[in-house]
Formats: sequence, structure tokens, C-alpha cells
Amino acid sequence: MVKKLKFYNNFKVLNIHKKSILLIGNFDGLHLGHQKLFNVAKKYKKKFNLKVGVITFEPMPKMYFNKKLKNFRISNVSQKIKILEKLGIDFLIIKKFDKKFSKIKSHSFIKQVLYNKLEAKYIFVSNNFRFGNKREGDVNQLIKYEKNYNYKIVKTKPFKLKNKIISSTFVRKLLFDGKIEIANKLLNRNWSIEGIVEKGRQIGKTIGFPTCNIGIKDYVLVKPGVYAVKIYKKNNNFSLKGIANFGYRPTFNQKKILLEVHIFNYYGNLYNKHLTIEFVNFIRKEKKFKNINQLKKQINLDLKITKKKLY
Repeated sequence: MVKKLKFYNNFKVLNIHKKSILLIGNFDGLHLGHQKLFNVAKKYKKKFNLKVGVITFEPMPKMYFNKKLKNFRISNVSQKIKILEKLGIDFLIIKKFDKKFSKIKSHSFIKQVLYNKLEAKYIFVSNNFRFGNKREGDVNQLIKYEKNYNYKIVKTKPFKLKNKIISSTFVRKLLFDGKIEIANKLLNRNWSIEGIVEKGRQIGKTIGFPTCNIGIKDYVLVKPGVYAVKIYKKNNNFSLKGIANFGYRPTFNQKKILLEVHIFNYYGNLYNKHLTIEFVNFIRKEKKFKNINQLKKQINLDLKITKKKLY
């Protein structure tokens, strides 16, 4: 049974969560590098009998400062919370990142938040962690004030695989390049998109392959193409299997990127239902076909390959 974590949207935490181990960062995707950090934090928890908490920010600061940065996230907030619960975190602070918060001086953040409000004992941050107005604060500043404010900074070495540092940037690049199987290994799970089934143009239905259309929102864009997928309905651990097209549907001259999912052996109505789509394998890149018959022929071929991968 996964223990529910305590959620805060500010720094006014209960006494039970003061004097804790804190991990601060975006933790987008919560990949193996992040998971290694959480495992070290859990060892500290056991050794010093302290709670473990996470401080993260919404929107992600990079997206706040760059309004044009739309498709960036590896995982959304609800996915992040679920993964943190599985990792055994005691509490989570999601601080709204706005103009007022972005103006706070780094020393004020250390003194007022980490010391006065949270009374942090151990703080885990990455080597490239920046904070405070104009990103003036860094790990060295945090270390400088350790004795003044009675905390200890824990720096862990970046997690490497085949001499490559595992980072959210690297995972985004793998997804963008269609290297879904490698990305899934680095996430320690299948990368997924959550969304509501929207009413589309029903082109799939007219050619014998009905699909669920799901909006992408601000998820990172994977390589346009065909994928083997698993589908989960809300609050249901049983997976359905299917094939998905992620892209612009060039055969139909569409401009908007869309995720279309055809579920095998499923005949129910899923409009307005919440689905999670797990990307398992990359089948092929997106192509433009001369006519519908060519497309149908290719879809039948894709279905055979996908079923071999999933069954």
C-alpha cells in the first residue's frame, strides 16, 4: 500500500514536517538520476529518524520566464505526485512561481524559508541548482550559510549511464528523437501522457480504425509517428493495449499536433473520460500517403507489428 503524502501549497508546514530532510528542484520526469537522490535521502531518513520533503515550483521557472516554451514537461503535476508517493516521500510543497516569488533574494530564501519556516536539517540539491532573484543563489551560497542556519547541504554525484549524465534535458531529447525504449529505461517506467478524450473529426472511424483523441497540453513532443501503447482508465490498474499516432496527420493536411489512440478489442464510449497513455515502443515515423487505401494498408501492417510487441 502506497502511503499518501501530505501536500502544501506554501511554506507553513505542520510541526511534524519541520526539521526535515528537504530535496529542492523541478524533478521533471523523476528519472533514475532523481530516484538515486531520493534513495540517498531515504538512507538519511532511516539514520537520523527524520521526515523527507520535496520543494518544487509551478509553473516550472523555465516555463514562467519563457512564455513561448509550451511543450516542455516530461510529466504533469498529478503524475509527479503519484511518483513521489511511490518513492516514499512524506510531504510535498508545490510553491506557486510568480513575479513576487521570483523577486525574493537568495539569502532571504535561505533565512526566511529554509531556516525560519522549515528549520531544514539536510538539504539535497543538484550541483547546478540556482535560486533567488535573477538566479543569484547557488550551491556554494547554501554551503556558506550552513553553520549560520543550522543545516547541512548534501551533494550527490550525478547519475551516469555509459558516461552520460542522466538529466531531464537528456530524457526530453530521447523522447524528441523517438528513442522511447531508452527513455523508458531512464525513467524506470513507461513514459506517459494523461488527458481527457476529446471529440475529433472521426476520420479514423470512417476508415475502420476508431480512435480516442487526446490533447497534448504542455507535454514534451515525442517524435511524430506510430507507437505501441498501453491505456489506463482513471483509478483502474488494468491496462488495455493499443496503437497510437502522435503527429500532424499529413495525409489529411492537419496542422495541429494530436495524439490519436486506437484501443484493441474495445467498443465502449470514452468521450470526456480521463485516460493515461503509456508509450511502450516506437513503430515508425509519420508519413504522408497518396490516398486512403495506402494508409489503410500501412495501418494493417502497423497493427501486426504493434501486437507482436505488446502480446
